[in-house]
Amino acid sequence: MATASPPARQPSAQARAQRVSFSVKLQRFWRRVTEGLEISQLWSQFESEARASYRLYSKDVAAKTPEGLTPRGRHVRVIKEFFWAVFEKLSPARRVLLLAALVMLILPQAGFNYQGEHGTVHVGEFDFHFWAALLLLLLLMLEIADRVVMKRDLQIAREIQTWLLPGASPQIPGLALAYATRPANTVAGDYYDVFPRPGKTNDENRVVFAVADVAGKSIPAAMLMATFQASLKTLSTAQVALPELAANMNKYACSNSQGGLRFTTAFLAEYDAARRTVDYINAGHNNPILRRASGQIERLEVGGLPFGIQPEAQYQSGRVTLAPGDWLILFTDGLVEAENARQEEYGEARVLSVLEAAKSIEPTDLLKRLMAELDLFVGSTPQHDDVTCMLLKAEPV
Repeated sequence: MATASPPARQPSAQARAQRVSFSVKLQRFWRRVTEGLEISQLWSQFESEARASYRLYSKDVAAKTPEGLTPRGRHVRVIKEFFWAVFEKLSPARRVLLLAALVMLILPQAGFNYQGEHGTVHVGEFDFHFWAALLLLLLLMLEIADRVVMKRDLQIAREIQTWLLPGASPQIPGLALAYATRPANTVAGDYYDVFPRPGKTNDENRVVFAVADVAGKSIPAAMLMATFQASLKTLSTAQVALPELAANMNKYACSNSQGGLRFTTAFLAEYDAARRTVDYINAGHNNPILRRASGQIERLEVGGLPFGIQPEAQYQSGRVTLAPGDWLILFTDGLVEAENARQEEYGEARVLSVLEAAKSIEPTDLLKRLMAELDLFVGSTPQHDDVTCMLLKAEPV
């Protein structure tokens, strides 16, 4: 006679509650670690950071690897230079910690005997791998502390830099505009501004548009950007013509350019709302694109050398008249030279394509679309230069 098997034991309510509690805690832990990012977003972030790190170290490796080596010799040299490229980024004290950890990682466990009380013999082991891991953890904590301090200081610098840039777009008769900038690092060397320039009479009041790009990136470029902004605002108060203003800007820039190494390309323009004219000077900057309502394309290229190269450089000004429906696009090279994973540049043709497809909308919406198209093109490729763009659209008064 078959006996009935006992019923399966059901987990108690307390056990189920413990499982749920553990699952909730695990989810909270994971959200705290990932800051709510999906796996695909985490992988994209890792890929972007890996590319940026590779670019940093590969420059040092390429500079110190001579030509003419055999394939085997080249591989050995690359490994050697890569080690030094990483190693020399540390302080001397941390290099010693890293060396000690690496040596411990390759050492086997050490066994030893010692005699205790009553003649008993004890066998012990010294785990070099454990202590190597502790040293690496200590090294990581020291590097993270430096990164946190630096990140905090850079964030303060970014806030100060943001104060130097214009906020909401000003109301200008017959003109709608939008602008944006994206630093390659925490702080940028790009500069843009829009501000009124008073004249001798009320009829001579004009609006200054400026877009500039300091050679280099990060802190050095950001400091020079701040001096450029201060000098432009100060020198613009003088009642001088635009070419003389540019010449004065150049002389000031030459005193801070380290012999021309830290030059600045710039586009300066004055807009006369009554006459709808734009007087401009292009100081070695990317030629702005003027798209007429008819579809005709013009380039604003009259000017001179970048600021900070020759103290006695002279500048010429150009003039265009804006009609309703005309678009003027000012940008830095970070926009058109942004690269995707295949090392293809975004280029001016794509900028014009976005403009043609959405020329009837407002500058603010077009700028958002342009930046979205740029993000789609670049993908996870690290941004290697600051991106700045200013869009102006002539409208009926």
